[in-house]
Amino acid sequence: MNKIKNFINNNKALSWVLGFQLFRLILLPFMGLMPQDAYYYLYGQNLSLSYFDHPGMIGYILRIFTDVFGQTIFVIKFADFIITSLTILSFYKLASYFLSAKKLQRAIVLLASTLFISILSFNSTPDVPLLLFWTLSIICLYKAIFEEKKWFWIFGGIAMGLAFDSKYTAIVLQIGLLAFLLFSNKYRKLLISPWLWISIIISVAVTFPVWYWNYLNEFASFAFQGASRTDSITEFKFSPNFFFGAIGHQMFLLLPVLFLVFITFTFKYVKRALLKLRIPQAKTLFLLAFFVPTFVGFFILTPIYWVKLNWMMPSYITGIILAAMFISKKLLKIQVIFSIVFHVLFSLQILFYLAPIKSDDTWVGWKELSEEISLLQQEKTDTFVFSDDNYKTSACLNFFMEDRIYAQNIIGLPALHFDYLGDDLSSLKNKNAIFIDSDKRFKNSDKKGEHHPLLDTYFDKVTELSPIIIKVNGKESRKFWVFYCENYKPSLLSTDK
Repeated sequence: MNKIKNFINNNKALSWVLGFQLFRLILLPFMGLMPQDAYYYLYGQNLSLSYFDHPGMIGYILRIFTDVFGQTIFVIKFADFIITSLTILSFYKLASYFLSAKKLQRAIVLLASTLFISILSFNSTPDVPLLLFWTLSIICLYKAIFEEKKWFWIFGGIAMGLAFDSKYTAIVLQIGLLAFLLFSNKYRKLLISPWLWISIIISVAVTFPVWYWNYLNEFASFAFQGASRTDSITEFKFSPNFFFGAIGHQMFLLLPVLFLVFITFTFKYVKRALLKLRIPQAKTLFLLAFFVPTFVGFFILTPIYWVKLNWMMPSYITGIILAAMFISKKLLKIQVIFSIVFHVLFSLQILFYLAPIKSDDTWVGWKELSEEISLLQQEKTDTFVFSDDNYKTSACLNFFMEDRIYAQNIIGLPALHFDYLGDDLSSLKNKNAIFIDSDKRFKNSDKKGEHHPLLDTYFDKVTELSPIIIKVNGKESRKFWVFYCENYKPSLLSTDK
């Protein structure tokens, strides 16, 4: 009787998971290109040991999928969907080590119902492979520690290395592992085990391409990700907006019920540790070791630093397993209801673009922009195109257009990985250019009336043309200012730096 009951319960949970995943799969063909998709696709089309902003795993994945299935927007989204689906399967395996059958079903429904899984399924970011390799790392480390399967120390090292090759925040895996062993009375002896250090050495060896790329490029990526942010944190400027913004982001990604469960059990365990000096039992401590450094650590920073909404995502893996130990059936139902409502609203926005997005972080308008610029280049012949918004416009145009599209390095400004693509800007000497500038707060169809002052430095003459207006569903939704720049002078770049 219990087996029949468990089978029915399992099928209910499986139905919810498959339902959410089927919903996401159906939406994929309707998703337009996001700037992140285009930028990391650019990674894959310019293979390198690593890249300026992040390691290259997401770029390698997109390169494999687009080489096999074709260079389309759907294939890029499909790659994210497949990798995230593997993360869900890996999570289920991991959760089964800690939870009873009933709580395991709650855990998998909690995970599948979140908006962060939808975001990972639709949008190419380094977090997509990071979450997969993060989960696989914890599975391997569990088997190495609790099941004493020594070969899994090696597999764990490989997985931790691949997680770091996805995103630098994966360094917290090694920190969590050492913290668990340090605080665990039963397993502290493993700190002197050669298998532990073999695992860590292997993890470092797997990350060698990232370190070597940084070595060849004056550690530019590490400096970009670390130094500037450390400086901002050490300034210690209190900002309530940062704190409440972080809470809003986390409630959005996890949905309110799950987020509040996170806060509840975090407070419970921290209180026990600080006031009663009670260390949780080994398996719970293991889960907390991969939750607290990322979730609590970043939350501590939120009053003084703007923590991006995706930085806490790795903590969700073990956090949701812990949440499943506490959440009631009633609260789970409320979580699913919230999820359905948010996903329906999300789908309406995707399908009908009901609310305009005042940002370049949107999936609409990029293809239409490329078509308008192609027509403009037929009129203004022998021109190259560039933009100045870090990467968004340049990356999206690079995806849709045959010619190389350049970024703000054309006018001597830092341009993320565009600075490392190996473009010979001197070959553009004396050429004319079309400069694209997005009007993020689109209010009217007027010209801008002014232009970037550096354009006058690198070009003899700058003329503003009529702006490009992109219509979505018959409504004017996006606007791009356009400037015709004559006689490019790249020789000034060397003296300007």
